[in-house]
Amino acid sequence: MPLTTIDPIAALVVVDLQKGIVSALTDAQVTASVKQATHLATEFRRHGLPVILVNVTGRAPGRTDTGRSANSAAPPAGWADLIDELDVRPTDRLITKRRRSAFHDTGLDTLLRDLGVTQVVLTGIATSSGVESTARSASDHGYHVVLVTDAMGDPDPEAHRHSVERVFPKLGETATTAEVVDMVEATR
Repeated sequence: MPLTTIDPIAALVVVDLQKGIVSALTDAQVTASVKQATHLATEFRRHGLPVILVNVTGRAPGRTDTGRSANSAAPPAGWADLIDELDVRPTDRLITKRRRSAFHDTGLDTLLRDLGVTQVVLTGIATSSGVESTARSASDHGYHVVLVTDAMGDPDPEAHRHSVERVFPKLGETATTAEVVDMVEATR
C-alpha cells in the first residue's frame, strides 16, 4: 500500500541505531539506512514533529536456538550509545528498551499518547527484529504505522526482504525516505 498521508502528529521512531550494533554491521544496506534515518530525523525536527530515539540494553530471558541468552556477557562501555550521525537534540525523546519491541515495558505508548501521536514512522536496525517487533506493537496499540524500508537494515538480507515484502504490508504502509519527506512537506 502506498503512503496515503502523514498525520498531523506523527512521530519518527528510530530503533537501535547505536554504536555497538551499527559498528558491527558494515554492509551497504546498513550504511544507506543510517543515512536515510538521519535525514528523516532532520526533517521531522524541522517540522516540529516528535523524534523518538530508541536504544537497547538487554534481551528477554530464556534460551534460544542462536545460543544467546540474558546471561550473556555484558556489552562493552558505550555499546548502547546512540550513533553520532543522529545528532541527538534536546527535543528528541530517548527510550531504552530491554526487549525486542520499543513498546515493551518502556513507557513509549504513554509518551506517544501524551504527545497526541496517532502515527509512527519506523526506521532502524534490525528490520526483522527490533523494527518488526516495534511495528507489530505499534499496530496492536492502534497507531497508523509507516515503515520506511530504505531507512532500515538487517544483517540477514533474506530476513530483511521477508519483513518488508511479507510482514510489513500487514502492519501498515511501506514507503521510502523520499516519499515520507515529500508527504511531510505536502501536509505541513
